[in-house]
Amino acid sequence: MSSNALRDLNSVPASERKNDDSSKGCFTKPCNGNMNENVEEKHNKNSPLINVNGNETVNADVVVANSEVEYIESENLSDLEDIDTCLKNLLPGLDSKDWVSVVEALNNVRRLSIFHKEVMFDMLGDVIPLMVKSLKNPRSAVCKTAIMTSADIFTAYNDHVVDSLDPLLVQLLLKSSQDKKFVCEAAERALEAMTTWVSPIALLPKLQPYLKNKNPRIRAKASMCFSRSVPLLGVEGIETYGIDKLIEVAASQLSDQLPESREAARTLLLELQTVYEKSHSHSSATVPEHPEIGSWEHFCQSKLSPLSAQAVLRVTNTNVTREGLVVGS
Repeated sequence: MSSNALRDLNSVPASERKNDDSSKGCFTKPCNGNMNENVEEKHNKNSPLINVNGNETVNADVVVANSEVEYIESENLSDLEDIDTCLKNLLPGLDSKDWVSVVEALNNVRRLSIFHKEVMFDMLGDVIPLMVKSLKNPRSAVCKTAIMTSADIFTAYNDHVVDSLDPLLVQLLLKSSQDKKFVCEAAERALEAMTTWVSPIALLPKLQPYLKNKNPRIRAKASMCFSRSVPLLGVEGIETYGIDKLIEVAASQLSDQLPESREAARTLLLELQTVYEKSHSHSSATVPEHPEIGSWEHFCQSKLSPLSAQAVLRVTNTNVTREGLVVGS
């Protein structure tokens, strides 16, 4: 994990404070789909500075009336008219001090990744750090657009983003753990895209350090990603990766502070039990005089501490219907 990623985890952004003063800056949220961000101009003779969305202070003279940002879903994005010009202006746009230009450039990254992913492939090493910069931006429009861009990047480039994943991953975990609901939901969708499109064999080692993060909400989101990713290994992949390693990870999360972590651990343990019992059903049949040796209970007791084994068996021995697990797919 990069030092920058670790440094970012030391401070989680505080919940956005509500602006209770007389400022007219506002953000309107439609019930469905897109969202327009409207910043209204305010003139105050006593103070040249105003608060926008309770998040940052800007000069009233430079606030553009009714600037709008529309969040466009991936399937509704249109193709680019001039690819060469877009590529030429892409990095300067992403690094611009004008937030509207940054949002436009981020949406162009999305369009390139959807319609012309080959032409942007060699630029990923420069594009992703600037996306991370936008993810840290306190302005909601920039941050959410960067999150949506991350999802499209995962979908288009799969394992090609692994080498640049650490700073991107830590920001998405942070954003998915904050109280600003529409940003949190977008980050969760991006994490789901990551676990869907980045191979588990590459992703699991990246996720594992965050399962021990000091922030419980970060641990919870990482646990959910880990639990979703493991079944995608398949039966043989899980055996190759090591059921013993995975059961230790899941057992450590059973006593976590947040229920999301504990539920993710329970889901993972049921997956692992099903895989283990399927793979050992034939071998146990060949040694009928010692069936307990190949049992799930014996396996847990041999790999875990007594307390951890007891906790795992308490979960997996309950009468839970395990449908749709990896072995049934």
